[in-house]
Amino acid sequence: MIQAIKDDIKTSVMLGLNNPDINVVVEEPKRGNADLAIPLFGLVKQLGMSMAELSSKVSAILEDNPSISETQFLNGFLNISIDRVRLSKEVIEEVLTEKEKFGNDTINQTVCIDYSAPNIAKSFSIGHLRSTMIGNALKNIYTKLGYKVIGINHLGDWGTQFGKMIVAYKLWGDRKLIEQNPITELQKLYVKFHQESESNPSLEDDARAIFKRLEDGDQEMLELWQYFRDESLKEFMSMYDLLGVSFDSYDGESFYNDKMEAIADRLDELGLLVEDDGAMIVRLGDQIPPALIKRRDGATLYITRDLAALMYRYNHYHFDKVLYVVGNEQKLHFEQLKAVTKLMGHDFDIEHVNFGLVLQDGKKMSTRGGNVVKLYDVIKEAIEQALNAITLKNPNISNKEMVAKAVGIGAVIFNDLKNDRNSEIEFNLDQMLAFEGQTGPYLQYSSVRIASILKNQTLSEISNYDIFNEPLYFELVKLLASFNQTLKKATEVNGPHVISRYLLQLSQTFNQFYGQHKIITEDEAVKQANLHLILAVRTVLNEGLRLLGMTALDEM
Repeated sequence: MIQAIKDDIKTSVMLGLNNPDINVVVEEPKRGNADLAIPLFGLVKQLGMSMAELSSKVSAILEDNPSISETQFLNGFLNISIDRVRLSKEVIEEVLTEKEKFGNDTINQTVCIDYSAPNIAKSFSIGHLRSTMIGNALKNIYTKLGYKVIGINHLGDWGTQFGKMIVAYKLWGDRKLIEQNPITELQKLYVKFHQESESNPSLEDDARAIFKRLEDGDQEMLELWQYFRDESLKEFMSMYDLLGVSFDSYDGESFYNDKMEAIADRLDELGLLVEDDGAMIVRLGDQIPPALIKRRDGATLYITRDLAALMYRYNHYHFDKVLYVVGNEQKLHFEQLKAVTKLMGHDFDIEHVNFGLVLQDGKKMSTRGGNVVKLYDVIKEAIEQALNAITLKNPNISNKEMVAKAVGIGAVIFNDLKNDRNSEIEFNLDQMLAFEGQTGPYLQYSSVRIASILKNQTLSEISNYDIFNEPLYFELVKLLASFNQTLKKATEVNGPHVISRYLLQLSQTFNQFYGQHKIITEDEAVKQANLHLILAVRTVLNEGLRLLGMTALDEM
């Protein structure tokens, strides 16, 4: 809504000055009392007018705009005051009418989002959390804005690592132990393989040979691979259920095994595939290293499978854009993927939604090194700590376990999503479970506080909106009005942190309002204005929590 007012002002000025080519900037000043401002310096140069003449003309153009109550020229800026009563009435009525649909849009495009993608036969670790929750939040945000979203879990169920797993299983595996605790035992074997291969490098050759047999359809290798995959999916699905995450497709790398040869053939037809020391590559110029399509033994690689997946998704889903929520370390891979598809004649809108590592005591966690932290263990601990805190804070609360689960999981999710995805994040459970500061429990508690105030209150119509001229009232209204634009900004940068920081600002402003204003007053007109305002705040806050993958609560 604020953006709509800015756009309207910009259009009015361009039309009023009879010059659609001028660059009119309408900004929200960080200082002073103005709601909006037009810097006039650039326009003076573009139009060859004096500052006094220009400010007078622009003021006259905006004089009859119903969204504006006042304009004032000061130090080269035309400061604009929004009609606070008009906007407040419009915003609050729309929020309370639309409810959770407030902020929705109708952007009719299709986007494929590739996220989570854990590797088969490895535990779902804390390191998988970022891709999973960033991707899930983006899926929710894009869906709210009207996109058709295809959420894809491109499982890591193919590649040389399965040669390693099978070699380790055949050398050191105990079927009985594996059947008792499949993922833990398989992961131990994977770690042992890397430990042993340091002193016995020939194991790596054995693994490549086994994977080639797997690619060629060897029955024994396929049966072992299928067993590893089935057991892994059981664990993954229980974790996704716990996190409230879902996908539209679980087609992993193995799904494209019979589709890769067509990619190699097409590259060959286009004259892009060249031999290099027995391997087949695509040269990508001086700035990007060549893309390795086939190894000397004919086995395919990660990029071959991603090319096959990309073409399948384009033909199957007809996407307008495709997002890959994958760590920073894969930057070169996606540069190569984009470059190869352009050489193939496709101008796909591909974005690598990269993110930093989750660190533990400042160190990267690694499956190979064996110092991985299972996400399930972390969430279990978070829920237990949340239960202890809630029991102390509110011993008579009903549904204690349900609340603790929502708080614990929400704390873990928000700790991730409040950060710019490019940053590395340190995992500290005690900090993320705090009820004060930039935490998930703080947001949930802000919503609960509003629910507590609204309990047993009767809402009738607001009879007088004049109170919304007061600063904190209107600050909350402006925040509510910017919700849709905040969602769009989150998709522009593909960063859920934009929503997280908005929710923190909304909660902090509400709590400031709560500290300065008595909400349940004897003055019925003021009370109704207060109740409608905080209900609107809670409506948007709860919807924002849902978009991030968190649960809003009525008590905690």
